[in-house]
Amino acid sequence: MEEQTTIVPFKRDETTQQAELIPGMPAGPVCRSIRIQTRLYGKKVGGTIGAVAGATSGVALVLSGAEVGAVVGAVGGPVGSAIGALTGGVLAMLIGGATGCAAGAAFGEVIDDNVFVKYRCTDCGYTFGNKPT
Repeated sequence: MEEQTTIVPFKRDETTQQAELIPGMPAGPVCRSIRIQTRLYGKKVGGTIGAVAGATSGVALVLSGAEVGAVVGAVGGPVGSAIGALTGGVLAMLIGGATGCAAGAAFGEVIDDNVFVKYRCTDCGYTFGNKPT
């Protein structure tokens, strides 16, 4: 029977959930726990606001998208024109919402990194940012 080895990227004390840190891995500055929760409030809120704003601006693009869709769908007659207009309008809103969501999430991530505390230790409840003191 072969002996199996387990590769563990850190040494861990099972009684206290403490570890020798892996470079780049956050750990609680108070209790040195590796059980860390990422909060990302800015990214979540920014993505939501961006998606709503993008979809709202997409409403303004609905007319141009519907016009393009109607022209493309005109090959199929009146029914094709109507379906093309509807599809063009929906695609304009979806593209606007996705673009706004991506931009809002990127902005929110910058806010998370520089303003909000980004991590929470699940063992002691202490919250800390990227550069614990």
